[in-house]
Amino acid sequence: MLAEASEAYHAVLGGRLLAAYALGSLAHGGFSELVSDVDLGLILGDPLQRADGETIQAVADAEKSKGSPLHQRLSVFWGTPATLGGRQDGGRFPALDRLDLIENGRLLLGRDDARRGLPVPSTRELLVTGAEFALDYVAGLPRPGEKPGAGPGSMQPAAENAVEEIRSPEELLRHGIRRTTKAVLFPVRFLYTAATGQVGTNQAAAAWYLTGGQAPGTELVAAAVAWRTAPPQDQVLASVLLREQLMPLYLYYIDDHIRRLVSIGETGLAAGFREWHVRLTRPPGGAP
Repeated sequence: MLAEASEAYHAVLGGRLLAAYALGSLAHGGFSELVSDVDLGLILGDPLQRADGETIQAVADAEKSKGSPLHQRLSVFWGTPATLGGRQDGGRFPALDRLDLIENGRLLLGRDDARRGLPVPSTRELLVTGAEFALDYVAGLPRPGEKPGAGPGSMQPAAENAVEEIRSPEELLRHGIRRTTKAVLFPVRFLYTAATGQVGTNQAAAAWYLTGGQAPGTELVAAAVAWRTAPPQDQVLASVLLREQLMPLYLYYIDDHIRRLVSIGETGLAAGFREWHVRLTRPPGGAP
């Protein structure tokens, strides 16, 4: 599927497509046909062109329309040497995905030297961009200084009713096992990257979390890893586990990141995480 998508981009972009890579679990391991995204990374030749974003999206939409569940999970990251190197804004290649490209990317098409010499994102950049993504995509909150709905992930389905899904896990389960496992493992992977500066598979992040000692929600985290390949047979037991352990897991993650963000002077992001904490712990029917 990614080979076909790479050829589709080559047909449209021609010589400007320097390289195409498999990213994510198809590159660093742990791919699940049931729940994993299908990640593709593109490096285009400079200079960045005004229509590049629309062109990338149009091809992605055409590939997704082919109909299979895997096609619908296609996620495309892209940039030029200038944007990937931090010399110019533009493209779509967040810090963690750039690190994945550098360390794990599997060449599908083009020249592998296209990624050589790219700067490795710092631990601070990984923490900040991960926190921005979490507020926008997982919490459904605007980033500091941003109007509601303005962020690039604001229209993603995972952000819709995200707070209520954590407060009412039955609702989360109704949206399917892919959404459920992502909701459980997102904070685990954010914690892992913040602590280690590494990309890590879901399995590696979960193993790290489970050996951490006093962290909450370990039974749920272990179950979510298993659910990636074999959905729970007993929905009632899964619902009970989510209800008991999902909220403590998120509060642990949020409090951890408040401390980390304050320590590096990112007080605006820390305030966003405090608002997230308030929304999660507000009594039912409480004032917004």
